[in-house]
Order: sequence, then structure tokens, then C-alpha cells
Amino acid sequence: MHKNTIIFVILAAFLGLVGGFLLANSINRSELNAVLSQPDRPAAANMNASQPSGDSQLTAAEIQSKIAEADQNPTNYSFQKDLGISLYRYAAMKQDVSLLGEGVRILERANAANGKDFDVLVALGNAHFDIAFFNKDAATFQRARDVYSKALAERPNDPDVLTDHGLTYFLQEPPELEKAAAELQKVVAANPRHERSLQFLVQTLVKQNKIVEAEKAFDTLKGINPNNSAIREITPMIAAAKSGVRN
Repeated sequence: MHKNTIIFVILAAFLGLVGGFLLANSINRSELNAVLSQPDRPAAANMNASQPSGDSQLTAAEIQSKIAEADQNPTNYSFQKDLGISLYRYAAMKQDVSLLGEGVRILERANAANGKDFDVLVALGNAHFDIAFFNKDAATFQRARDVYSKALAERPNDPDVLTDHGLTYFLQEPPELEKAAAELQKVVAANPRHERSLQFLVQTLVKQNKIVEAEKAFDTLKGINPNNSAIREITPMIAAAKSGVRN
């Protein structure tokens, strides 16, 4: 987990701070096959970042077979949900925008059947977010924001969804920095040790030329985790911003 924009986008991409593609889990082939072949098992339980990547390549035929099965069984909610989440995460890992679109289609079918499923809403919001990020599409950022809002109606204080909701304002062109800052500050106020929201709050404040506030948030981040990988990237940003400040 969104940014003059290029330096912030590069930072996010390489440090894995944003959702979707940029937070793609390492999924080994056996785990993914288990999800794709057993739709009654929760997708999220079979995909976690601590697992080794292994051979994560599926054939196009294998994937299309499962998509066709979902299309043939549109009323099987569990299948739509689990396959949609699995496809989203696999497309994220492989950075396959076309396959990501298939994941969106199936997730939208699941969402139409049950509009209050938090996991479906988050995956669908993330998928729209990723498409918007890679296509630089403001309208799709708005779609992601709309879906995140529905997820937040179910869990109003979820820090990760609140952060991604704020990042839709940060990354769109042109950005809406005041709205992004407000969302990120809300997360930090409720979760003072939430590193990802702090990382982007610092960047947002720098873009707003609020250097004193940015430094304060940055000091908080360093105090929470001096080994946070974003620190070495944010440090020169603040230094460059300070050198450009005129009293």
C-alpha cells in the first residue's frame, strides 16, 4: 500500500506498504490447489505470508477450469467467495491484471449474494485498488473506496481497511491529501503502533509541506520499530522537503 507521485509510488511498491499486488502473499502450489479444488475451505486460512513460495505456477487451463466451474454454479456462495478470494490473491502474486479482473467478477457475484461478508468486501476493494494503482485510474480508486466503505460499515475500526481507504485518496491523481491525512490520522489515533498508517501519514504530511508534523509522526514510527524498512527511504524525503522549506 498511493502518491508527486512517483517517488511515493516507488516507495510503496518496493516496501510492500499497500494492499493487493503490493501485499501479495507467498503461496505455494499445493496450498493454492487446495483452495481452488476445495471451495468449502476458507481461502484466507490457506494463504499466509509465512509459507515458502515453492512452485506457485498454475496453468491457464487449471485456472480457467475453476472459473468455468464457478460460472456454472453461480448460486454456490461458498464456491464464489473462496474462488474469488483465491483468484484475487493469486493474480496479485503473479501481477496478472487480466486474471485480477476475473477475480473481481467472481467476487462481485459473491457480494451480490451477500453484501455484508467482510472478507469478500475487503478482497473486492483490494482488487479494485490494485487495478486502479496499476492502470492509474481514478474512477477505479473510487470504486475501491466505495467497497471499502461497505466493509467499514461492517467493521468500522478495522485499521488495515481504514488505511487502504485513506490510500485511495493519497494515490489517485490528483490526490486529495486532506482526506488522506484525515483517514490515516484516524487510524493512528486509535492504533498508535500501526506502522503502515504511520508510514503513509508521514508521506502525506510531507506532500502537504507539513514538515514539523511529518517529523513528529516519523519519530513515532522510529520509536515503535527502528528496524522498519521504510525508515531509510523516508529519511531522505524529509531531508529533501526540509531543504526546500522557506521560513
